[in-house]
Amino acid sequence: MAETVISTFLNIGRLELERAGIRRDALKEEVAVVTGGASNIGLGYARSLAGAGANVVIADINAEAGAEAARVINEENGRDCALFVKTDVTSDEDIKALAAKAFARFGKVDILINNAMNMRLNGKILESPISDLDRSYAISGRGVALAVKEFVPAMLGRKHGIVTYSATQFHYAPPMIGGTVYCAGKAAATSLIMSLANELGPAGETGVSVFCLCPAGVMRFDPSKMPPPPPPEPGEPERPEFDFEALAKMMTTPEQNGAALVFSLLRAEELHGSGLIHIDVFKAMGHPFSESPTVAAEGVPQFRRLSDMDLAMVFCYMGAGFE
Repeated sequence: MAETVISTFLNIGRLELERAGIRRDALKEEVAVVTGGASNIGLGYARSLAGAGANVVIADINAEAGAEAARVINEENGRDCALFVKTDVTSDEDIKALAAKAFARFGKVDILINNAMNMRLNGKILESPISDLDRSYAISGRGVALAVKEFVPAMLGRKHGIVTYSATQFHYAPPMIGGTVYCAGKAAATSLIMSLANELGPAGETGVSVFCLCPAGVMRFDPSKMPPPPPPEPGEPERPEFDFEALAKMMTTPEQNGAALVFSLLRAEELHGSGLIHIDVFKAMGHPFSESPTVAAEGVPQFRRLSDMDLAMVFCYMGAGFE
């Protein structure tokens, strides 16, 4: 199996499964649907799932990226394990078509990864048209509800399945990434997922596990290529130089978060009804990152006060998580 496909326009890196101690057949014969699976975090999820032996259905609105993602996954795994289905997750018809194609190709769906979102819907409430908020809720809230209603009944019927959501912070907290409109949509979907866990009841009885994973701080960039900050306005004091090297050490890659997802999926029954921030999963994994994201980087703000971080992430901390 090729380690990484180089000839692609997708922004990808080396998978992290082996460094995390995850076998290449850990999810053998499982079938996963990943919404928003053609780029960034979703692509890291899809590649990691396939790398761990699963068959993967990529649902994305970007046809060019989706087709390329499937090609890359099939090539780097040396098997026909990835299917792309162009999907608008807000469309009932598209979700039904996604399910039909997934079942026609692989016969079942065991894992539903709700990840789709539009990062451009990221403005402040006073500066954004209400249509942005409507679209944010449509992708996150409506899209998750449609997918859950389409795939979970069959999981319950077979008493085998996992549902998760790629969550985030839950209020605008500068200078963190995520404006009011974006955060509102993500919070609504997280509430749906956490409520679903309670509706279904114990995973040991239903066979279906539900949890949230928050892959915060995911970015791949070269600090040396970052543009210099704009000069201060007349009368404005000199701005301190931002430490992009320190910021880079705080960031994690889509592949690292993909490994964290697989690690969590393998322990889904234990995590049922929980929300997890990726750094907590990294600690449980004992993943030997070259620069640990759990260590504070000099020059990067650390949100240690309860009002700045814990309340913003309150839904991620619901449930027991890893002890």
